[in-house]
Amino acid sequence: HLAGDYGGPHFLLPGLVIAWHCMGRPPTVLDVHQRRQAAIYFKNHQQSDGGWGTHIESPSTLFGTTMCYVASRILGAPRHKREMVMARMFIRTHGGATHTSSWAKFYLCLLGVMPWEGHNPVPPEAWLLPDWAPFHPARMWCHARMVYLPMGYLYGSRYVYGGANEGGKDALIGELRNELYVEPYDSIDWPATRHLVADIDNYSPISPGMKLAQNFLSLYETWWPLGALRHTLRSAGLRYSLAYMRAEDAQTNDICIGPVNKVLNMLCAYHAADHNMGAPEVRRHAARVADYLWVAEDGLKMQGYNGSQCWDTGFAAQAAADGGLCDEFPAFARGVWGFMERTQILSTEVSAETPAAKYEEYGSRRKFYRHVSKGGWPFSTSAHGWPISDCTGEGLKAVLRLTDAECVAKGINDGSLRPIGTQRLEDAVNVILTLQNEDGGWATYENNRGFGWYENLNPSEVFGDIMIDYSYVECSMASLSALAEFRRRYPAHRAAEVDGAVHRGRAFIRAIQRPDGSWYGSWACCFTYACWFGLEGLVAAGEPTSSPSVTRGVAYLLARQRPNGGWGEDFSSCYDKSYAADGMAAYGDGGSGAVPTAWALLALAAADCREEAAVRRGVRYLMGRQLPCGDWPQEGIAGVFNRACGITYTAYRNVFPIWALGRCARVYGDALDRVVEDDDTGAPAAAAAAAA
Repeated sequence: HLAGDYGGPHFLLPGLVIAWHCMGRPPTVLDVHQRRQAAIYFKNHQQSDGGWGTHIESPSTLFGTTMCYVASRILGAPRHKREMVMARMFIRTHGGATHTSSWAKFYLCLLGVMPWEGHNPVPPEAWLLPDWAPFHPARMWCHARMVYLPMGYLYGSRYVYGGANEGGKDALIGELRNELYVEPYDSIDWPATRHLVADIDNYSPISPGMKLAQNFLSLYETWWPLGALRHTLRSAGLRYSLAYMRAEDAQTNDICIGPVNKVLNMLCAYHAADHNMGAPEVRRHAARVADYLWVAEDGLKMQGYNGSQCWDTGFAAQAAADGGLCDEFPAFARGVWGFMERTQILSTEVSAETPAAKYEEYGSRRKFYRHVSKGGWPFSTSAHGWPISDCTGEGLKAVLRLTDAECVAKGINDGSLRPIGTQRLEDAVNVILTLQNEDGGWATYENNRGFGWYENLNPSEVFGDIMIDYSYVECSMASLSALAEFRRRYPAHRAAEVDGAVHRGRAFIRAIQRPDGSWYGSWACCFTYACWFGLEGLVAAGEPTSSPSVTRGVAYLLARQRPNGGWGEDFSSCYDKSYAADGMAAYGDGGSGAVPTAWALLALAAADCREEAAVRRGVRYLMGRQLPCGDWPQEGIAGVFNRACGITYTAYRNVFPIWALGRCARVYGDALDRVVEDDDTGAPAAAAAAAA
């Protein structure tokens, strides 16, 4: 598989450091070398104003600064050190830690440097609601659900680090209580701080309705006549939450769906084991922490997942196939096939024998609100265990395209490669078909279980659109194009269902196109990326390239080609939901970048754009950016999640330029070698955009 840096967020590693400290600083979770590199990472990413951003390209936020400051102090940074003094000044200038976001406050409560009265309630007994209840947490998007699950357990248990409770034996806790706040710690009216949040953290303000609900829950937590009922419900909620977390741990081989719930689930296991690091469930968790860690030039970081292996590798396989390179590089093609075969979820003999397999039975899936998994492909590894619609789609397309390579076919025939039988392909199709939403689009891990108004209940402040699993242009293109490719090769299998799914998906992609011809990208930066998915999806579903939807999408891209021939966007496009006027001015080349240029070229070629001069200029830009070693340079951050947090995909810088060049060579051929006067002026692109 392709390996790459999937770091970027600044709140992940601090969460791990805080949990490690709460667990007694065990070297099995973070050893001395990892701690040293983590401290270097924090030092390298502190900004000139003393703060840290929510991610590596973000302006400083109170969320990022509070988390990174506390982690740095835990790792041994002296309070009087210049960098720490500057960080404290930044925190206090913005109101102190009473004004940081709720997720940061949660970790402060765990550590014992904020009492639980300063945090809004997260009652675990919400899981006891009947499944039909409109407020049941199972209706939430799985990433949000799986984070608030351990948060509810820890809140309901009122967990606090032992060193903060036992006569203040941990001197660092007392120091942090003095350092993080504007007022003396003991004088703060903590319940009055629950709703405080600094403007720089308030990307998604808590709605008045949610504040009212939080106030009601606060009354529920403190009103003495409810004490007996609350104790009964709390105990039942804690028991269910622990059982649910243990199911999640088993289904993911203790990796968990993501880094936040990984760390919190581990801390919950430690608490449930009576703080015994030797307990089997705690040892299993500790052994999987390293899956999330990545060492790079800037130090040790915690990635946003246990990697992006399957996602990146599926794209790389299609890039090679589109350029006719699989048999030119047979070791690559065969290696990728072997990885994709092993990675299909619960589809190999080995995976069928794991504890995760027993949870695929319908009763277990229903009890713990899991969608069908068998046959899907994950974002990272088979051990992770969560299939995703777009990863399954890209995985299925990669496998189908690899079967066309002579080297792969030969390996399957001579037994040196394991086959992926028809039944396994049909299992993947089943996962994709069952994940289609009523609106015709595809969400990520599950069908949409909630309602749009759920966003009014978003308690996070720093993230947007996290409450339900929406349909996305990216997931929809990957899913319907995989179905279309499968239909071409296996026309008899569930033909009516496949045809209907592709038709509905095509209508969905048309419906969410913006009036200016673009699509908004939810998982990368941003409109260029989404236009590739939108145009590729429409064409794969049978949309004529002369249709208004396709021509408007093409015109949108052509109008944004930069003078140097490339295209460029940075994270601000995602955050502001508007195309970045300056492109990649900070982290690219003349406002352009290799990755967005590749996305634009892939889209234009898929749409059979006849503005060949614009395509030539884009191709020449990409060729000019290639380094002597064959790589393309690492530029700005490419990925995004939850609207407000950037994340790195270092494999993109090579995968997508290779793919774009190969596709353009196939679609345009010798036309790319023509020399036309307008190539240096961009006149054809501008004329086409104006005409459109």
